[in-house]
Amino acid sequence: MGTSADRSAGSGGAWTPLKHATNSYVRGLGRSDSTARAERVLARHVPLLGGPAGAASSARAGSAGIRQLGALLSGIATDGVTGALNALGLSRLVGADRFVVLDELITFITGDGDDLDAQAARDAACDVLDEVFGDADTAEELAAVSVDESELATILERFLALYVYNRIPVVAERLSRLADPATMRQADQQMRQIISDLVALSLPDDLSSIDWQGSGGKALADNAIRSVYDTLAALDDQEQ
Repeated sequence: MGTSADRSAGSGGAWTPLKHATNSYVRGLGRSDSTARAERVLARHVPLLGGPAGAASSARAGSAGIRQLGALLSGIATDGVTGALNALGLSRLVGADRFVVLDELITFITGDGDDLDAQAARDAACDVLDEVFGDADTAEELAAVSVDESELATILERFLALYVYNRIPVVAERLSRLADPATMRQADQQMRQIISDLVALSLPDDLSSIDWQGSGGKALADNAIRSVYDTLAALDDQEQ
């Protein structure tokens, strides 16, 4: 369910329409307009983050996460896991087991997760790296993991979608009240899928030209984040 349950709900201001939309969504689960209700919830959390501009400018861990993850993935695509780790100054991880490698890579991508924004990114990175490395467990299996360049955008979009979902207040707490675990999972997945469908990263044909950890990578990440928050904010039709 991400980290959104960790955000304490406030009162008044932008909290009121968000709470109304969330309660309406939970009550209407299974109805034909469930998707529209879910979109309204997603739209109404954006003002709590300062609108699209504020949400994007405060997404520091998300922007940094895209850049660091991009650097890792492009390195793996070009030089394999061992080559990528060496190039990124992580040679100490070569030969280590899954727990050590993934734990340190999560920190490399998102930092220590000492605030809600960083924790949202950290949880997203954890999910994405689990998918990238699959069942690889031993040092040999981890070193054999590959990433095709064509998969790069898809993986980064997955990270961004999870990160955006993890920043949403109220929703997870409301969903956790549902008595039926299957309904809770279905609602959770619906929210995630809506966000995933809105996320898109435009990558150049020549991926080697991206300086992921430089200004080019930052511009790419910041533009993608602003785009998704602009789109989310536009989903609200202001009906209950």
